[in-house]
Amino acid sequence: MLARAGELADGQWVRALRQTAGRGRRGRPWASHPGNLAASVLVQLRAADPPAAQLALVAGVALFEAVASHAQPARLLLKWPNDLLMDGAKLAGILAERQGGAVVIGFGVNLAHAPELPDRPTIALATPVDPAAFLETLAGTFARWLELWRQEGLAPVRAAWEARAHPPGTLLSVAGPPARLGRFRRLCEDGALELETDEGLVSVHGGEVALLGMAEKR
Repeated sequence: MLARAGELADGQWVRALRQTAGRGRRGRPWASHPGNLAASVLVQLRAADPPAAQLALVAGVALFEAVASHAQPARLLLKWPNDLLMDGAKLAGILAERQGGAVVIGFGVNLAHAPELPDRPTIALATPVDPAAFLETLAGTFARWLELWRQEGLAPVRAAWEARAHPPGTLLSVAGPPARLGRFRRLCEDGALELETDEGLVSVHGGEVALLGMAEKR
Protein backbone atom coordinates (compact mmCIF):
# COMPACT_ATOMS: atom_id res chain seq x y z
CA MET A 1 0.00 0.00 0.00
CA LEU A 2 2.90 2.35 0.68
CA ALA A 3 4.28 1.68 -2.79
CA ARG A 4 0.89 2.42 -4.38
CA ALA A 5 -0.17 5.22 -2.04
CA GLY A 6 -0.35 7.75 -4.87
CA GLU A 7 -2.96 5.77 -6.80
CA LEU A 8 -5.19 4.45 -4.01
CA ALA A 9 -8.20 6.22 -2.53
CA ASP A 10 -8.51 7.53 0.99
CA GLY A 11 -10.03 4.81 3.16
CA GLN A 12 -8.85 1.89 0.99
CA TRP A 13 -8.46 -1.34 3.00
CA VAL A 14 -6.41 -4.42 2.16
CA ARG A 15 -6.66 -7.70 4.09
CA ALA A 16 -3.98 -10.38 3.79
CA LEU A 17 -5.20 -13.97 3.90
CA ARG A 18 -1.61 -15.00 4.57
CA GLN A 19 1.56 -13.09 5.45
CA THR A 20 5.05 -14.32 4.67
CA ALA A 21 6.98 -11.36 6.08
CA GLY A 22 4.80 -9.79 8.76
CA ARG A 23 6.42 -6.90 10.59
CA GLY A 24 5.71 -5.03 13.80
CA ARG A 25 7.23 -1.98 15.45
CA ARG A 26 11.01 -1.52 15.28
CA GLY A 27 11.19 -4.18 12.54
CA ARG A 28 10.11 -7.07 14.77
CA PRO A 29 8.69 -10.12 13.00
CA TRP A 30 4.94 -10.56 13.36
CA ALA A 31 3.30 -13.93 12.82
CA SER A 32 -0.22 -13.93 11.40
CA HIS A 33 -1.85 -17.34 11.57
CA PRO A 34 -4.91 -18.28 9.50
CA GLY A 35 -8.00 -16.99 11.24
CA ASN A 36 -6.30 -13.87 12.58
CA LEU A 37 -6.66 -10.41 11.07
CA ALA A 38 -3.85 -8.79 9.12
CA ALA A 39 -5.20 -5.68 7.43
CA SER A 40 -4.16 -2.15 6.52
CA VAL A 41 -6.00 1.07 5.73
CA LEU A 42 -4.74 4.02 3.70
CA VAL A 43 -5.30 7.56 4.94
CA GLN A 44 -4.70 10.30 2.38
CA LEU A 45 -3.74 13.32 4.46
CA ARG A 46 -5.64 16.55 3.88
CA ALA A 47 -4.30 20.07 4.32
CA ALA A 48 -6.55 20.75 7.31
CA ASP A 49 -5.87 17.43 9.09
CA PRO A 50 -4.32 17.46 12.58
CA PRO A 51 -0.75 16.08 12.91
CA ALA A 52 -0.47 12.65 11.29
CA ALA A 53 1.32 11.14 14.29
CA GLN A 54 -2.00 11.23 16.16
CA LEU A 55 -3.49 8.61 13.82
CA ALA A 56 -2.08 5.81 15.98
CA LEU A 57 -4.37 6.98 18.80
CA VAL A 58 -7.33 7.20 16.40
CA ALA A 59 -6.60 3.63 15.31
CA GLY A 60 -6.31 2.42 18.91
CA VAL A 61 -9.69 3.80 19.94
CA ALA A 62 -11.34 2.39 16.81
CA LEU A 63 -9.75 -1.03 17.38
CA PHE A 64 -10.84 -1.11 21.02
CA GLU A 65 -14.41 -0.37 19.97
CA ALA A 66 -14.38 -3.11 17.33
CA VAL A 67 -12.95 -5.75 19.70
CA ALA A 68 -15.35 -4.71 22.47
CA SER A 69 -18.20 -6.08 20.38
CA HIS A 70 -16.65 -9.56 20.85
CA ALA A 71 -15.09 -9.32 24.34
CA GLN A 72 -15.97 -7.72 27.64
CA PRO A 73 -14.64 -4.14 27.56
CA ALA A 74 -13.44 -4.47 31.17
CA ARG A 75 -10.91 -7.09 30.00
CA LEU A 76 -9.43 -4.76 27.37
CA LEU A 77 -6.77 -2.10 27.80
CA LEU A 78 -5.00 0.25 25.41
CA LYS A 79 -1.25 0.56 25.99
CA TRP A 80 0.58 3.54 24.54
CA PRO A 81 1.41 3.90 21.77
CA ASN A 82 0.05 0.99 19.73
CA ASP A 83 -1.01 -2.14 21.64
CA LEU A 84 -4.36 -3.55 22.72
CA LEU A 85 -4.20 -5.91 25.69
CA MET A 86 -6.73 -8.41 26.98
CA ASP A 87 -6.29 -9.75 30.52
CA GLY A 88 -2.84 -8.12 30.46
CA ALA A 89 -1.61 -10.02 27.38
CA LYS A 90 -1.16 -8.67 23.85
CA LEU A 91 -4.24 -9.19 21.71
CA ALA A 92 -3.47 -6.77 18.89
CA GLY A 93 -0.91 -4.33 17.55
CA ILE A 94 -0.97 -1.29 15.29
CA LEU A 95 1.75 -0.01 12.97
CA ALA A 96 1.46 3.36 11.21
CA GLU A 97 3.88 4.33 8.43
CA ARG A 98 3.94 7.47 6.30
CA GLN A 99 4.81 7.85 2.63
CA GLY A 100 4.63 11.46 1.51
CA GLY A 101 1.08 12.65 1.99
CA ALA A 102 -0.32 9.23 2.88
CA VAL A 103 -0.31 7.09 6.02
CA VAL A 104 -0.80 3.32 6.02
CA ILE A 105 -2.09 1.93 9.30
CA GLY A 106 -1.67 -1.82 9.78
CA PHE A 107 -3.70 -3.87 12.27
CA GLY A 108 -2.73 -7.31 13.53
CA VAL A 109 -5.41 -8.91 15.71
CA ASN A 110 -5.30 -12.37 17.31
CA LEU A 111 -8.86 -13.41 16.50
CA ALA A 112 -8.23 -17.16 16.63
CA HIS A 113 -4.58 -17.86 17.51
CA ALA A 114 -2.03 -16.27 19.83
CA PRO A 115 1.45 -16.36 18.28
CA GLU A 116 4.32 -16.90 20.68
CA LEU A 117 6.46 -13.83 21.30
CA PRO A 118 9.80 -13.97 23.15
CA ASP A 119 9.28 -10.83 25.21
CA ARG A 120 5.59 -10.70 26.17
CA PRO A 121 2.51 -12.85 26.73
CA THR A 122 -0.11 -13.03 23.99
CA ILE A 123 -3.78 -13.98 23.88
CA ALA A 124 -6.54 -14.60 21.34
CA LEU A 125 -10.29 -14.16 21.58
CA ALA A 126 -11.92 -17.06 23.40
CA THR A 127 -14.49 -17.41 20.60
CA PRO A 128 -12.85 -16.99 17.18
CA VAL A 129 -14.37 -14.33 14.91
CA ASP A 130 -14.46 -14.41 11.11
CA PRO A 131 -11.73 -12.01 9.94
CA ALA A 132 -13.81 -10.62 7.06
CA ALA A 133 -16.71 -9.84 9.38
CA PHE A 134 -14.39 -8.31 11.96
CA LEU A 135 -12.76 -6.12 9.31
CA GLU A 136 -16.18 -4.79 8.32
CA THR A 137 -16.76 -3.76 11.94
CA LEU A 138 -13.27 -2.24 12.25
CA ALA A 139 -13.63 -0.31 8.99
CA GLY A 140 -16.81 1.25 10.35
CA THR A 141 -15.37 2.25 13.72
CA PHE A 142 -12.18 3.59 12.13
CA ALA A 143 -14.07 5.70 9.57
CA ARG A 144 -16.19 7.19 12.34
CA TRP A 145 -13.24 8.09 14.57
CA LEU A 146 -11.19 9.35 11.64
CA GLU A 147 -13.95 11.75 10.68
CA LEU A 148 -14.33 12.94 14.27
CA TRP A 149 -10.56 13.55 14.43
CA ARG A 150 -10.70 15.52 11.20
CA GLN A 151 -13.63 17.61 12.40
CA GLU A 152 -12.73 18.18 16.07
CA GLY A 153 -9.05 17.36 16.41
CA LEU A 154 -7.42 15.17 19.02
CA ALA A 155 -9.50 16.21 22.05
CA PRO A 156 -12.37 13.67 21.71
CA VAL A 157 -9.94 10.93 20.66
CA ARG A 158 -7.68 11.66 23.60
CA ALA A 159 -10.60 11.54 26.05
CA ALA A 160 -11.76 8.20 24.63
CA TRP A 161 -8.23 6.80 24.66
CA GLU A 162 -7.59 7.79 28.28
CA ALA A 163 -10.90 6.19 29.34
CA ARG A 164 -9.80 2.88 27.77
CA ALA A 165 -6.12 2.86 28.76
CA HIS A 166 -3.93 2.35 31.82
CA PRO A 167 -5.24 4.76 34.47
CA PRO A 168 -3.28 7.69 35.93
CA GLY A 169 -0.74 6.51 38.46
CA THR A 170 0.18 3.36 36.53
CA LEU A 171 3.93 2.71 36.71
CA LEU A 172 5.50 2.57 33.24
CA SER A 173 8.98 2.07 31.90
CA VAL A 174 10.08 3.41 28.52
CA ALA A 175 13.10 1.90 26.81
CA GLY A 176 15.71 4.46 25.81
CA PRO A 177 17.55 6.25 24.83
CA PRO A 178 16.87 7.82 27.19
CA ALA A 179 15.25 5.20 29.42
CA ARG A 180 12.39 6.52 31.53
CA LEU A 181 10.61 5.26 34.63
CA GLY A 182 7.55 7.04 35.93
CA ARG A 183 3.85 7.07 36.59
CA PHE A 184 1.41 7.77 33.81
CA ARG A 185 -0.26 11.14 34.26
CA ARG A 186 -2.13 11.81 31.03
CA LEU A 187 -1.86 12.19 27.28
CA CYS A 188 -0.49 15.57 26.26
CA GLU A 189 -2.42 17.73 23.82
CA ASP A 190 -0.22 16.45 20.99
CA GLY A 191 -0.72 12.78 21.96
CA ALA A 192 2.60 12.34 23.77
CA LEU A 193 2.77 10.29 26.95
CA GLU A 194 3.24 12.39 30.10
CA LEU A 195 5.07 10.67 32.93
CA GLU A 196 5.66 11.82 36.48
CA THR A 197 9.28 10.88 37.24
CA ASP A 198 11.74 11.60 40.03
CA GLU A 199 13.08 14.42 37.82
CA GLY A 200 9.62 15.92 37.26
CA LEU A 201 7.10 15.72 34.43
CA VAL A 202 8.43 14.25 31.19
CA SER A 203 6.77 14.05 27.77
CA VAL A 204 7.54 10.89 25.81
CA HIS A 205 7.00 10.97 22.03
CA GLY A 206 8.28 7.48 21.20
CA GLY A 207 9.72 4.32 22.68
CA GLU A 208 8.88 0.86 23.94
CA VAL A 209 6.53 1.02 26.92
CA ALA A 210 6.06 -1.68 29.56
CA LEU A 211 3.42 -1.76 32.30
CA LEU A 212 5.09 -2.35 35.66
CA GLY A 213 2.22 -1.78 38.03
CA MET A 214 -1.41 -0.92 37.34
CA ALA A 215 -3.11 1.80 39.36
CA GLU A 216 -6.75 1.33 40.28
CA LYS A 217 -9.27 3.05 38.05
CA ARG A 218 -11.12 5.85 39.78
